[in-house]
Amino acid sequence: MTSRERILLTLRGGQADRVPISTYELVGWNSRAFENNDPSYRALMDVIREKTDCLAMWGPGSNARFLESAYPVEITGSERREGNATVYYQTVHTPKGPLTRSYKVFDNVHTTWMTEHWCKSLDDVDKALSVPYEPVTYDASDRARIDGEVGDRGIIMDGLADPLWMAADLMEFGQYTVWALSETDHFARTVEILHERCMENLRRHLAANVSDLYRICGPEYATPPYLPPELFDRFVTPYVKEMVERLHEKGALARFHCHGRIGQVLDMIVATGADALDPCEAPPDGDIELAEVKRRAGDRLCLCGNLQLKLLEHGSREEVRQAVIACMDAAKQGGGYIILPTAAPINTPLAPKTEANYITFIETALECGAYA
Repeated sequence: MTSRERILLTLRGGQADRVPISTYELVGWNSRAFENNDPSYRALMDVIREKTDCLAMWGPGSNARFLESAYPVEITGSERREGNATVYYQTVHTPKGPLTRSYKVFDNVHTTWMTEHWCKSLDDVDKALSVPYEPVTYDASDRARIDGEVGDRGIIMDGLADPLWMAADLMEFGQYTVWALSETDHFARTVEILHERCMENLRRHLAANVSDLYRICGPEYATPPYLPPELFDRFVTPYVKEMVERLHEKGALARFHCHGRIGQVLDMIVATGADALDPCEAPPDGDIELAEVKRRAGDRLCLCGNLQLKLLEHGSREEVRQAVIACMDAAKQGGGYIILPTAAPINTPLAPKTEANYITFIETALECGAYA
């Protein structure tokens, strides 16, 4: 089978020739990804291209400016160096007054850390929502390039945020949970407004481009202990369900992305109609073993996971090998399982230990992932 055939069959709950192997955010077949342009990653990426199945993370460009709106609101900013990092400061000039945020980018680390969120109060949220909504337009002109690079070596996976995440990310995490728990009606109105924007943008997104698979992010903000299950069911289930339905109408598949404790909300996740779930974290990072997720939901969801990145970065090669075997024992039977890490390295240079552990993961998965 080709990797593309293998992945698609598995995502639909079938049993392929072997378990698909994904290295998640280390994408072998995207020439513009940092890992394919950093010399320290070269040897590992060669192995990934040769031996794994690619979920190429790619999406069309857009003119989104602020809070899922393309409205040309004025945003001013500055930056300064702080040790081995650059700190960026921004101000958005809303119709109801200014909001500020800051974030930090460390040298040789491919991510950002938010150090000040846009909103610190309900009044700030109302300021953010005062920016008029203007639908976003999308540019999929790069699709031919990524299709040509991936070919039958994998599939294209785009990313979407759910409206819960859009709302929650306006505030620092602790403040967000207080907002959702103590001012629930205000939070609910915010989520509903953002959902309306999300769905109109998704309609336009899919009119410009339809990828094979969409990873829907954000539900982990509402898992216990952050919010109780009844609020997960209120703020995640119906909105993600509508997103999944729209994707299915266009022939795309949906992957529900949710770190943390999913045990109490697993039935709600299934109720969204999503095709797959990742990363299915076992204790102590989550609250349910992969085998139990397989027992409860494996006939309705393709399971993806659940090797912890910290194991690949800090464990021994034997620990990695045993973890891969345990994953296969827990979820391989009957198909509907993709083995992958919970995240991927974001630092440069790549540590030799991490490289060796990734290779052990891949080789072990090939050894024990075949179906008789």
